[in-house]
Amino acid sequence: MAKVEFHYDIGSPNAYFCHKVLPEIEQRTGQEFTYFPILLGGVFKLTNNQPPMIANQDIKNKGAYGIRQIERFIEKHKLTAFTFNPDFPINTVKAMRGAIVADRAGWQRAYVDAMYHHMWEEPKKLDDPDVLRSALEESGLDADAILSGIEEQSVKDALKDNTDATVERGNFGSPTFFVDDEMFFGKETLGDVEALMTAS
Repeated sequence: MAKVEFHYDIGSPNAYFCHKVLPEIEQRTGQEFTYFPILLGGVFKLTNNQPPMIANQDIKNKGAYGIRQIERFIEKHKLTAFTFNPDFPINTVKAMRGAIVADRAGWQRAYVDAMYHHMWEEPKKLDDPDVLRSALEESGLDADAILSGIEEQSVKDALKDNTDATVERGNFGSPTFFVDDEMFFGKETLGDVEALMTAS
């Protein structure tokens, strides 16, 4: 079987959409995605990229098309719980360090589920430490362990290393997927990702 990876940041709504759809692909293919936490802001800095809302702001019609593209994806996959976060963009460095802590503890998926819920279903300002703690507690996660863990230098280094590594492999944003060494960017490539997984 191929190694399949999902390089994500909870601050990306498109990565949220993919996260909600990946279980269907896993069920059909019998393969699990490895979740690979990165810092999207760091990726943008390293690649001189910009968020679509900035990159497309002066391009006539492109922003409106992007919104319609999102609407179609939501309709197709029945992602009716999605609510745009009014505090977007949010600094996700602490939340993404939390993903490193959760991964080391063996419950990254539960953590990611909770963070996406609090970012894009019941939106909260997760770069506020008190709000982040409250969200973790509300989700039944060990807030003390996570919030102390994200201050450890090894956790900070791990997120930076992940971010450097994904850029070195060719990445420039999120959501990004790797099937072995073949890279796919964006939620619209999920069909191609699944096809290659099935072929492997």
